[in-house]
Amino acid sequence: MQKSRSANMAFTLYALIQTAILFTNAIAVLHEERFLSKIGWGADQGIGGFGDEPGIKAQLLNLIRSVRTVMRVPLIIVNSVCIVLLLLFG
Repeated sequence: MQKSRSANMAFTLYALIQTAILFTNAIAVLHEERFLSKIGWGADQGIGGFGDEPGIKAQLLNLIRSVRTVMRVPLIIVNSVCIVLLLLFG
């Protein structure tokens, strides 16, 4: 009984990859006008002056925009592969 419980709760590489995919999906679906602007993280927020070092807020906004732009097609492919693997191997 104890052995089957530990087998179900194993920390595997697949679980780590699936967590990273879910986190990337969560970043990719954040909508700038619907969600981010309501909490003060819109397109016009977090922009410093010329020569200023960007703050953490500006860097996070840049990361969110980059993930949405660059990872759109790869996320579709990776999500499809994960769905097929879950359907085949449970």
